[in-house]
Amino acid sequence: MKFLKNIFEKTGKLVEKGKPLSWAYPIWEAADTIFFSTDSQTKSGPHIRDNMDIKRTMFFVVIALIPCYIFGAYNIGYLYSNALNIDSSFIPSFLFGLKYVLPILITTFVAGAICELSFAIIRKHEVNEGFLVSCALIPLTLPPTVPLWQVFIGTAFGIIIGKEIFGGVGTNIFNPALTARAFMYFAFPTKMSGDKIWAIGVDGYSAATALSVPANPKNYDTASNLFSNITQFDFSNMNLFWGLIPGSIGETNKLLIILGGLFLIYCGIASWRIMLSSIVGLILTATILNLLAPFSTNAMLTITPLQHLLIGSFLFGIVFMATEPVTSSHTNRGRWIYGFFIGFLTVIIRSINPAYPEGVMLAILIMNMFAPLIDYYIIQSNIKMRLGRNA
Repeated sequence: MKFLKNIFEKTGKLVEKGKPLSWAYPIWEAADTIFFSTDSQTKSGPHIRDNMDIKRTMFFVVIALIPCYIFGAYNIGYLYSNALNIDSSFIPSFLFGLKYVLPILITTFVAGAICELSFAIIRKHEVNEGFLVSCALIPLTLPPTVPLWQVFIGTAFGIIIGKEIFGGVGTNIFNPALTARAFMYFAFPTKMSGDKIWAIGVDGYSAATALSVPANPKNYDTASNLFSNITQFDFSNMNLFWGLIPGSIGETNKLLIILGGLFLIYCGIASWRIMLSSIVGLILTATILNLLAPFSTNAMLTITPLQHLLIGSFLFGIVFMATEPVTSSHTNRGRWIYGFFIGFLTVIIRSINPAYPEGVMLAILIMNMFAPLIDYYIIQSNIKMRLGRNA
């Protein structure tokens, strides 16, 4: 490593301010801090009071996402094998799915790196580490058949509009990965939703996601009955938990998501308050709507709290996106409020508007807007309380 350190020290002199290659400093700095830690202090949020820098914090998030990638690739192959009624053992299924996942991942990182390096060179600042996690998250929120050119445009939109126009990491309002996902959903709806997007290499084959079943019933029925009448896939609670069903690449296996969340909590990276309060908000809201279900013909109102937890991207969203350190609430009381309303809005959007059955994406983006306001009033309340004590 000393040999490598000497190389970085020598090349670093070539990109110093005032030198002909000074424009390349962000690229040099990004490579240097991948291999060696830095003693520099951040000038804007997120601030980490630890001996571990932001790049290594982001690296832990990527580690937590790796199992979701592995299972996502396997699940694609499994669904293909299931459609053709052929062998669905792990290795063949994983390799088949990898042919879909890997190009999406590469396209995302190429688009993100181009945008990030371009802004770093233009603004003459260091490369922001946040794009690494954003680019790792975006593929996991997408269907496997999404066109790569749409992935490139969506990623660029998420990085530029979701982060860079606000000044980069620490100053953005919205989660960049969700910004990219929302843009692609509304810009390319036929490639982001519907039965056909899960038809992996099988002509004339359609595969409904769990959320689309009660959202589009032919006749009114309860969600549980609708799930049990599906013969193409096993939509039992146990199988919803294990994730062998159609869905976005990284959202289906709830065990791996929960383990990833526990890992991030253990490392002190993600807030358990946001995760727990989101679950509480979802359970309470779903319970109330279940009580109202007999007075409505909307099958979405009959989805139980447990089913709301297991279907769709809710758990993936609250573990990896709602807890993002820049766009979430920073006060402890604020995190409880912020998370609760994410759970509340997820169920409301899912249930009241069956035309848009997945609500966690919009719920998090909406609460991203309100997070600073929540923290402001929490801080003002604390100031008044302390002044009252001293009066």
